[in-house]
Amino acid sequence: MEELSRFCCPNPDCARYHQRDAGNIRVRARYGKHRRRLLYCLDCKARFSETRGTPLFDCRLPQDKALSILAHLQDGCGVRQTARLCKAGRNTVARLGRLAGDHAALAHDHLVGFSPLHP
Repeated sequence: MEELSRFCCPNPDCARYHQRDAGNIRVRARYGKHRRRLLYCLDCKARFSETRGTPLFDCRLPQDKALSILAHLQDGCGVRQTARLCKAGRNTVARLGRLAGDHAALAHDHLVGFSPLHP
């Protein structure tokens, strides 16, 4: 069976909303050129992509190529250099970098909440 324990239902009206490894998530189908999984919740019947809520959502690149692009950017490579190394377009690299940065900022703000007071 495919590993589904890291997924949770994104529907706020669901009884198991944001509960990981609750046993309510199943694979409904595969879609797209790269056969991404379409998941659904057994409780509320909500359907969602396995990449929902990530910078890779609606990304039409193969997952390994997109992750390679993000790894190069994380290592400090520029957009042009990353595009050349990964054989991708500059606009694609810039878009993925921007999406990842926006996602990281939202995750930081959500997890940190309030900054500590300076003495």
